[in-house]
Amino acid sequence: MKKLFIMAAMVLSSVGAFAQQAAGTTTIQPKVGLNVSTIGDNDWKAVFAAGAELQYQASSNFGVAVGALYSVQGYKAKDVEIDTPIGDVTVKNDSKWNPGYINVPITLNYYPVAGLALKAGLQPGFLVNKDDAEHVKTVDLSIPVGLSYEYQGIVFDARYNIGVTKVFENWDHYNNVIQITVGYKFSL
Repeated sequence: MKKLFIMAAMVLSSVGAFAQQAAGTTTIQPKVGLNVSTIGDNDWKAVFAAGAELQYQASSNFGVAVGALYSVQGYKAKDVEIDTPIGDVTVKNDSKWNPGYINVPITLNYYPVAGLALKAGLQPGFLVNKDDAEHVKTVDLSIPVGLSYEYQGIVFDARYNIGVTKVFENWDHYNNVIQITVGYKFSL
């Protein structure tokens, strides 16, 4: 009987460890992480992201989240080609651009199983640090798609933010960001 009780307690504790929040509840999740970003055909670079997300659990399978994250994005490049009035000139050095955005992801989260969420939505971003670049658009729009895994309140999140608006007024390229974060979910 004692063994049966111990086994039942272990099973119940593991179910609780993987369960998402109950329907009708709200949580906040501070998070920090890594962005791997690029623009156009430039090289990818690793930079910083941090912020928080607020989620309302509408049902056992669906939640809606809105967040605010400071996100460094941009690109790095080698042998940059610059278009000048006398023709194209190739600069033989490394170049980096590190703009800072306040991104506001709004996602619908679908939970096919306890602890695992598939996410998609819309993310406006507002430029707060243009890192000395000119002709930069101050609003960036992207489509975040990804998934997260929650275990005992700790949330691992991976997203790809697909840029849909041009970064510069006269350059036909978009922000593309892979974002990996870890956070902790608190009930409100």
